[in-house]
Amino acid sequence: MTGGPPAQRQARAVRLGPRSVAALLLVSAVGVVGFGWPFLAPPDASLNAHAQDAPWLFAGLLVLLVAVVAATISESGLGPKAVAMLGVLAAAGAALRPIGAGTAGLEPMFFLMVLSGRVLGPGFGFVLGSVTMFASALLTGGVGPWMPFQMLSMGWFTMGAGLLPGPDRLRGRAELLMLAAYGFLAAFAYGTVMNLAGWTFMNTLASNIAFDPDASIPDNLARFVAYCLATSLGWDGGRAAMTVVLTLTLGTPLLRALRRATRRAAFEAPVTFEKADEVSRPT
Repeated sequence: MTGGPPAQRQARAVRLGPRSVAALLLVSAVGVVGFGWPFLAPPDASLNAHAQDAPWLFAGLLVLLVAVVAATISESGLGPKAVAMLGVLAAAGAALRPIGAGTAGLEPMFFLMVLSGRVLGPGFGFVLGSVTMFASALLTGGVGPWMPFQMLSMGWFTMGAGLLPGPDRLRGRAELLMLAAYGFLAAFAYGTVMNLAGWTFMNTLASNIAFDPDASIPDNLARFVAYCLATSLGWDGGRAAMTVVLTLTLGTPLLRALRRATRRAAFEAPVTFEKADEVSRPT
């Protein structure tokens, strides 16, 4: 009794080499510091004396690091076919974002990022998430010190979908349920991480849930949890619910279309040129 046909290895638009992995780890490490510095720096650290300036410093640094990562990944295999796919998906994601902006966190772009990262892999996912958020910020006028944090967070969000297990074998309902569960949890994680980027801008005197540079880490952690519950829980819930609904309802045809487009593009196939036959001369 023979088994079924072997699973076809899924193509990747960006193959992560050692240099790309190192660049991704570097930008992620700096991003962790950029987001989590209120909890990483002790109360008497000099950084806390410039609590209002620190996010701007990290924002500028993150822009440079994201550019380094994009350049490194491009050198490792982001060819013209992948660039075309990147442009189409980034434009679609940027166009989807304003549809639900300002309405209970209903942002349909997140489900597209989940499915795209799943099909095209973590390397492409990170670049796609970052570029999509950059394009949508230009489209909606949302350019500010928060934009690099949004780019990095969306890069992580989309890259995480590409790191989920079973990219070559898991299909059908089980895959959709896994992607929906990931989208649900990652939507809350995205909102929580982005709260860290704006929380330190609050005036301590204006609210007892704002970041206090003189408070201890446990006290600031309690303030941050209260801040998330008071300001973004409903918004994150709407984003998570929409991601789940769209993934379960539209996931199957969209995954099929993305995989078909990836196979036809043949990202990993080398480009070859055949020598033209010489035109025979009339006798």
